[in-house]
Amino acid sequence: MFPARYWREIPQRYRLEAKKCKGCGKINFPPRLICAECKSRDFEDVKLKDQGKLLSFTVIRVAPSQFVDQSPYPMGIVELDDGTRLLAQIADCEPDQLKIGMKLKLEFRKIQQDGEAGILCYGYKYVPA
Repeated sequence: MFPARYWREIPQRYRLEAKKCKGCGKINFPPRLICAECKSRDFEDVKLKDQGKLLSFTVIRVAPSQFVDQSPYPMGIVELDDGTRLLAQIADCEPDQLKIGMKLKLEFRKIQQDGEAGILCYGYKYVPA
């Protein structure tokens, strides 16, 4: 698959786009076809906020093969300022520095590479705000 096409086909991964239900206002991320709250099928595109607070985290010490060189690394659930909750890796911070409630922001970063000559996969990671 061509990287440019790959980028365009997953807007929620690369541009933090979500769908906001026009019926009840719930933000769905990743986007859904039917709102889980009111069963509406009428949505509008919204861009998620990029800052929030840490709700919970864990430290991955035995990592999958693509992430062995990064372990141990923290993964956290952050509630963004718009109320959406996202799970992502936390970068630029040692695991023992993390505190529940600390402010984090989302940044666009390289996640992994698919083989030596494969696609570079980018997405979001949290960093201290």
